[in-house]
Amino acid sequence: MNLKLQKVLPNEIEKRSFEIITAELGDRKIPPENEAVVKRVIHTSADFDYYDNLVFSSGAVAAGIDALKAGACIVTDTKMAWSGISKPALAKLGGEAYCFISDPDVAQAAKDNGTTRAVASMDKAAALGKDLIFAIGNAPTALVRLFELIEQGKLAPKLIIGVPVGFVNVVESKELIMTAPVPYIVARGRKGGSNVAAAICNALLYQATGRTV
Repeated sequence: MNLKLQKVLPNEIEKRSFEIITAELGDRKIPPENEAVVKRVIHTSADFDYYDNLVFSSGAVAAGIDALKAGACIVTDTKMAWSGISKPALAKLGGEAYCFISDPDVAQAAKDNGTTRAVASMDKAAALGKDLIFAIGNAPTALVRLFELIEQGKLAPKLIIGVPVGFVNVVESKELIMTAPVPYIVARGRKGGSNVAAAICNALLYQATGRTV
């Protein structure tokens, strides 16, 4: 097998990847305020469907960046999403990242109330009393619970990143969160995942801290 590999230095790989993404997008236009998010998700997933699938409420990216600059914290529904978020960038802005899905009190609350741990972890987050961005990449039940908490006046997220992946209630939960009176970034359809949730968080964090790529 005769393969022709590109010679790219380690510190140039990401830059070159974004150049390839820009070239392959061709004439497809992305609103400037959303461009960094869309391209980073494509970079993470190698899936150009996100050009069409990512939906932004008006001013969602600016709302997320402003919230992060003001020290907002990020809550995820999985340890994988939590692990993928740039902690140094978040700490630089005075924020923290939380994932409560494995906490014993969350597991007990889920058992007592007959809910999923994702639902119980959203309840725990709502009790923090902090400015929060939610990054949901796995559990549609988390999105449904966020919608309920917002409707009940118990939570006012600065931004909801709704990108769970899967088949059961995934599409419906995303459409539901898009009716909530809060800023959102949603991956319509079945696609998404914890890696996509983290990628969106990092795209916002890098802009908030002045990183160019």
